[in-house]
Amino acid sequence: MRSFLLLSGLFCSLLSFAQTDTLPVFPETPPLLEDVLQDAEEEVDFDFDTYYEPLEALREHPLDLNRADREQLQEIRLLNDLQIEAFLEYRATAGPLLALYELQVIPGFDLPTIRRLLPYVSLRSSLDDFHVPLPRMLSAGKNELYLRWSRTLESSRGFLLAGDTSVSGRFLGDPNKWYTRFKHSYENRLSYGFTAEKDAGEEFFRGSNPQGFDFYSAHLFARNLSRTVKAVALGDFTASFGQGLILYSGFGYGKSAATMEVKRSGRVLRPFTSVNEASFYRGAAATLAFGPLEATVLGSYRRRDGNVVVSTDTTETQDLPAITLSSILNSGLHRTPAEIADEGAFHQLTFGGCLRYSSDRFAFGLNGVLDRLDQPISRTPQPYNRFYFNGNQLWNGSLDYTYRLKNLLFFGETAVDPNGRLATLNGLLAGLDRKVDVSLLQRWYSHEFQSLNGFPFAETNGVNNEAGVYLGAEIRPASRWRLNAYYDLYRHPWLRFRTDAPSRGRDWLVRLTYYQKRKLEVYLQVRRESKEQNATDYFGPLDRLVAHQTLQARLQLNYHLSKALEWRNRIAFGTFREGEDGP
Repeated sequence: MRSFLLLSGLFCSLLSFAQTDTLPVFPETPPLLEDVLQDAEEEVDFDFDTYYEPLEALREHPLDLNRADREQLQEIRLLNDLQIEAFLEYRATAGPLLALYELQVIPGFDLPTIRRLLPYVSLRSSLDDFHVPLPRMLSAGKNELYLRWSRTLESSRGFLLAGDTSVSGRFLGDPNKWYTRFKHSYENRLSYGFTAEKDAGEEFFRGSNPQGFDFYSAHLFARNLSRTVKAVALGDFTASFGQGLILYSGFGYGKSAATMEVKRSGRVLRPFTSVNEASFYRGAAATLAFGPLEATVLGSYRRRDGNVVVSTDTTETQDLPAITLSSILNSGLHRTPAEIADEGAFHQLTFGGCLRYSSDRFAFGLNGVLDRLDQPISRTPQPYNRFYFNGNQLWNGSLDYTYRLKNLLFFGETAVDPNGRLATLNGLLAGLDRKVDVSLLQRWYSHEFQSLNGFPFAETNGVNNEAGVYLGAEIRPASRWRLNAYYDLYRHPWLRFRTDAPSRGRDWLVRLTYYQKRKLEVYLQVRRESKEQNATDYFGPLDRLVAHQTLQARLQLNYHLSKALEWRNRIAFGTFREGEDGP
């Protein structure tokens, strides 16, 4: 057994000034986003600009709460699903809102939530969206050009080795990171533009990138062109079906202090303006509405990075060496000779469709995805990857559902692969009373299930080899207090990377938050996780599993000195222990 202690940020203070970077700084970062990014176990490559764009548009053209539908409320990402259902139920029962502060009487709407919402909503009346002609949306609206440069002062090892041509890990480019983006938008209805980016260490206008930037993206996206045409996407876009078992390319909430955010929701199609070089599709897509039915079709063809393996074995009928892929790479980094060799190693063709029926209480969708690769995947055989996908073609189908019953929201999705293996996720969001909300989620992903595009709620990446139960709660005992907590128990029926036997784990989190008007926010958070992995200090003939246990505690104070100045102070504490005691 061994352990060590880490104490960080004893008094880590930050003064935040209101300034203009790529987008205006808003008075308060949406806590759902902040909680998810802070509690993520791995570094999250997240583009804040694309998250804030819908909010920026709503500041200029606020959302009419008396006309907003479920998808529009989900789009702003400031309300959880229970709050949205409570609002729609109240509006259907009491009629149109007469004043914004009427939100205080809706279950689940506490004062901090209402304050965050007010800058982006109104009670104004307007014409139907599709009454605005397309030529006007193309000529009117707003044009924006973003330019950004950044550079880390310290030189990483890759730059220090740049002059040694015998080292494969050397970076061929300079340490500068460049980003540029142009976008024309008309409210949240139409946008077109392009994005270009070069990461630190990548070549610029030379070598592997004679065209300049390493990554280019362009899009044209329109919404609500008529009562039938709900969305059209050309170029780069993202798509999400159901709860993400077979296709999800948006930002998904996982386990965090946002304990009620376990349900995937939002629009099926969105424009892509980020710089994540893996989580998007390139081609065309459309959503058509026929009364309560909505049909979405998409087609995509794009280059992907992969680890190339060239086989020198030949046969009498095949004189050329065979080229296969040992893995698909998603980092988007092309700095070293090895990374450049893997760039654009294969093409991925994707077709997908979703037929969805929606009513006030019930919705279900029938989804399908087909992927074809021009180079087959042939992984190096290892016990843990025995059931991973190998080949050049894969299809998945699924059925997802949502059912609303008063203060209860049931949801889920069940998917199948070509081998008949299943993956299923089912959940419940419940408003027990005005002060208590509860979330419950069960998932079971067969260790033999295969999917190339899935991104559901899970402990690990991918949609396989996991079963678990999650229980979360949000309690508002008083107007200035909030308690968030969750407990997750999971197991992996088959081996994993660096875990040479079936394993299990559990983790829990508790956060207590105190608010004081618009000035002060203080919270104390404790998180503990225990999961089985190979022992790191054991050198016997067979690996053995031990519990890797982490404990993290955080005390944070946010104080608004003025509208333009905020002071943040954090104390963080963490421990790690590796021992015999299992989860």
